[in-house]
Amino acid sequence: MKRKGIYFERDLLERLWKHGFAAVRVAGSGATYHPSPDIVAGNGLKFIALEVKMRRNLPLYLSENEVNQLVDFSRTFGAEPYLALKLPRKDWKFLPLSDLKRTSRGYMVDEENYLAAMKLEQILGT
Repeated sequence: MKRKGIYFERDLLERLWKHGFAAVRVAGSGATYHPSPDIVAGNGLKFIALEVKMRRNLPLYLSENEVNQLVDFSRTFGAEPYLALKLPRKDWKFLPLSDLKRTSRGYMVDEENYLAAMKLEQILGT
């Protein structure tokens, strides 16, 4: 699964570059003492921090810590935080963290908020 996840992160990096955003994959994201997203991208005017997830089906659950770390990094860096979600045979979808549904242990993406999620061009403004 890890290899497949890296493949999808690289696919997303390529798409960001094609839209004029310099983008890097953060090695070891989530495995350090400092908050770090999976991908950071920007074009000099707009900066985004992405937590990237690939799932076979919904719902997707996120821990409160995972979301808080993305918020902390984004606030310090000056980036807009998003969850980037890839389902099989579907295009990328992006959710601002305010669109995640709260659960007793953290957050969730279900079919309803997945269908309302944005496309890449919408979050980039291109």
